[in-house]
Amino acid sequence: MRPASPYGALLDATPARHSVVEVLGSSTHYWEYGPKDADTVLVLVHGFRGDHHGLEAVCAHIRGIRIISPDIPGFGASEPLSGRAHDIEGYALWLQSFVEGLDLNGSAIILGHSFGSIVVSAALARGLVTPRLILVNPIAAPALSGPNGVLSKITLWFYQLARALPHAIGAPMLSNWLVVRVMSLAMVKTHDPELRRWVHHQHHAHFSSYANRDSLLEAFEASIGSDVSMFASEITVPTLLIGARNDPISPVPAQERLHTLFADSQLEIFDNVGHLIHYERPREAAELIVRFLNAGTVAEPTS
Repeated sequence: MRPASPYGALLDATPARHSVVEVLGSSTHYWEYGPKDADTVLVLVHGFRGDHHGLEAVCAHIRGIRIISPDIPGFGASEPLSGRAHDIEGYALWLQSFVEGLDLNGSAIILGHSFGSIVVSAALARGLVTPRLILVNPIAAPALSGPNGVLSKITLWFYQLARALPHAIGAPMLSNWLVVRVMSLAMVKTHDPELRRWVHHQHHAHFSSYANRDSLLEAFEASIGSDVSMFASEITVPTLLIGARNDPISPVPAQERLHTLFADSQLEIFDNVGHLIHYERPREAAELIVRFLNAGTVAEPTS
């Protein structure tokens, strides 16, 4: 039985508008929330193997801001990049072209979650203009050399093996129910049974909506081969870092070091949550975002 979203009523009050745009020769699907004519525009970039659904819970809590949430190339409904590798440079170029294509360069605030935090940081370093930057669960240090380095190498080997095997064997390995559930169990920290069921359902529903094995492996290699610290010193705009005390991917010392690398940043660390702030603590994240932007409001809780 499909668990009901704990944020469903809030989402129903701000329905999404679906659009498609050509970016660098391939189609990018995106969803908009909030008023079309809002003065403040926020562009979201989701994490690895997710799609726009992952950040919907945060969108559900924000009112009065125009939010644009694309599926990044090769994930969700969006096509893979055309003639380009799915590396950080490719994704950064896509994001810059996407924002410019919507005539928002220089005006839209950019938010990245997890892998998206690397993409948006690289895009700013290569010339994307934004008045402010928000990074949720930022990847603060290299995955291959951090505390989860061995696990990252094993996961890389698994992805490489799944791509090398015949499609009939390799493809099901990547979307295997058990593989997705193990990942979900490693990430989820809430003890609320209903919220845990919903988070697991979200991962099973959207974690395997990728285009093909080649683009997936390229994106995974990009996610473990780069981190935000590589670009932070080149970013001068006010930056909000929303981290977590129990994040297994970015330990607190790495988050604190990342904070010092930005010219103008503030670091907020949530207790009792890990790498799934967007699922487990979306209201608190929305409150920080609204306060940081000095725009919009946070929706009243539903009964």
